[in-house]
Amino acid sequence: MTKVLILGANGKIAKLAEAQLLAQTDHQLTLFLRHADRLTISDTKRETVVEGDATNQANLEQAMQGQDIVYANLGNHDIEKQAKTVVAAMKATGVKRLIWISTLGIYDEVPGKYGQWNHQMLDGGYLETYAAAAKVIEASGLDYTIIRPAWLSNKDIVSYETTQKGDPFKGTEVSRKSIAAFVVSLINDPTKEIGHSVGVDQPGTDGDKPSFY
Repeated sequence: MTKVLILGANGKIAKLAEAQLLAQTDHQLTLFLRHADRLTISDTKRETVVEGDATNQANLEQAMQGQDIVYANLGNHDIEKQAKTVVAAMKATGVKRLIWISTLGIYDEVPGKYGQWNHQMLDGGYLETYAAAAKVIEASGLDYTIIRPAWLSNKDIVSYETTQKGDPFKGTEVSRKSIAAFVVSLINDPTKEIGHSVGVDQPGTDGDKPSFY
C-alpha cells in the first residue's frame, strides 16, 4: 500500500488516474485541490480531500506529511511558481518521488509541420512557462518523472508509446485515459523513469496536427 498525494485532483487526467487506482490497487489517496467542494469521493476509507493552494508551501507541507509519492496534475500561468513551491515542500518534508505533468514542445522537440503548428497553438508564453517549470523539477534533486503528453483527446482507449528527452517527439495526440494509465504504472512501480522527461503519444497518429483539429 502506497500513500499518494495528488495535486490538482479535480483535473480530468487526475480523476481518471484516481478511479484506476481505487479499482486496481489498495493505495491511499490524498486529493489536494483549491476548492474541495468540487470533488465527490467514492471511498471514504481510502480517499482524503485537502483544500489548499499549490503556491502555498505551508498548505503543501501539511498535505505531504507521511506521503510516499506526489503526483502533480497542475497547470496555468502559475506553473513555474507551483513547481518551485512543490519542490521546496517536498524537500522540507522528505518526500522524494514526484510525477509531474508538463506538455510537449518544452525542448523544441516536436519536429516538422506539427512542431510549427504546436508552437502557434501554444503561443503567448505557455511553452516558456512550462519549460521554466520543467527546469525547476530537473534541478530539484528529487526522484522525478516529467510527463510530456501529446495533444489530449477523450477517446476511450489506452494506447501509448514513449520518447525520452533529446528524442524527436512522435505522434500528434494521446488519450487522457492513456496518460492516466501511464501515471498509474509509475505509481505502482516508483523505480520506473526516475530522472526522465518522457514524451507520450498514441502510436500511428503522426501528422501535421491532431485528427480532432
